[in-house]
Amino acid sequence: MNLKKGILLGVTSGIVAGGVGTLYNAIYSDAFYVDFSSVLNPAGIFIASMIGCLLMGLGYAIAARLKRPLLIPIINVLYCMLSFASIIGVLNYKFPLSMDPDMLVAFPGLAIPMHFFPALSFLALVPFFWKYETRK
Repeated sequence: MNLKKGILLGVTSGIVAGGVGTLYNAIYSDAFYVDFSSVLNPAGIFIASMIGCLLMGLGYAIAARLKRPLLIPIINVLYCMLSFASIIGVLNYKFPLSMDPDMLVAFPGLAIPMHFFPALSFLALVPFFWKYETRK
């Protein structure tokens, strides 16, 4: 995979992850009557998804240049581990004391799944952009 394909993969998967995240935000907010638009807005969801997916695409392009077949599965596991580790920020988020306590309970259910959307969309779209070499 060259750098151009890596960036294209990152942008495409970022758009998919941002769209899914925005849709999930709208559905979750309507279902549970909560509004976290001051913390999670569509622009922020798209930007975070795009940055994460672009970094993953660059990682794939660098790994492909190194020509180590075992590096790609290791990078896939690393992306999943980093997605999981990123939820620590959600669990440590400090809200103002004036916020309704019922809304505080709903926030992790909204934000935590969104941390997995970039990695899921990226790993789902990799086969469309990159032909895997067989190991010998």
